[in-house]
Amino acid sequence: MKWFKPFLKPKKTIKLIKMEAHSPQFKFRLGLFIIVGIALFVLGIFIIGKQKNLFNPVFGLIANFQNVSGLQVGNTIRFSGINVGTVDDIQIINDSTVKVKMLIKKDVQKFIKVDSRASIGSEGIIGDKVVVISQGNGSEKVVKNNQLILANEPIETDAIMRSLQVTADNAALASDDIAGIVAKINNGQGTLGRLIQDKEMADNINKTIFNMKTSTKKLDENMEAAQHNFLLRGFFKKKEKKEREAREKVEKKAKEAENAKRKAAEKAKAEAAKKANE
Repeated sequence: MKWFKPFLKPKKTIKLIKMEAHSPQFKFRLGLFIIVGIALFVLGIFIIGKQKNLFNPVFGLIANFQNVSGLQVGNTIRFSGINVGTVDDIQIINDSTVKVKMLIKKDVQKFIKVDSRASIGSEGIIGDKVVVISQGNGSEKVVKNNQLILANEPIETDAIMRSLQVTADNAALASDDIAGIVAKINNGQGTLGRLIQDKEMADNINKTIFNMKTSTKKLDENMEAAQHNFLLRGFFKKKEKKEREAREKVEKKAKEAENAKRKAAEKAKAEAAKKANE
């Protein structure tokens, strides 16, 4: 039974624990643990209270929505991109109206107008919901405590996904059509396909363009010859004379305007010098 003797002395073990409990080191560690625990508790209350505006003066606003899209009590209120309050209460009024009560910092009230609107957004794509209050008209009155403001209905994520699905389906159909058109062009079908694949047709188009350039050049040569023709010389001289007279008239007006501007500047300079001498 010698091997069992260490387990037959519980009284001695309890006595050692009691002696350690009454030691100064144990009391110091226990007191330090309690102080740290109380400090963490107070800090947690302070942080939560600051987030929930428990220590700041606040005022209330109300907005009615048909659908709050998962908005919860305690979510953030933003104005001009700044967190200014929290959602205080959400109530279902009837089958088409949900009332959202918001608590907002008092010092922000002077910036929120009666025509401001509340809308529901989210922090990122899958983040928490937030209520965003828009900036109203600066000439409107400031909102009062517990005043009802207008609301913009949120866009459901499911609706966005359905819209994206429709867009993706349309893009797939368009891609199939484009692939069919490209295949026909590569096979030489249609006008564009023949133009690309048929060398004879391409040569004909090049010849047509060359003929058009040649015709334009010949037309210029004919016009030049017509100007030197005895019968048409008088017509072209009259036309040239009119163009020269019109050009001279424009140049004359420009000179007159420049002279008038120079005289006005000299007159103003003389008057300034006269005033300075007086």
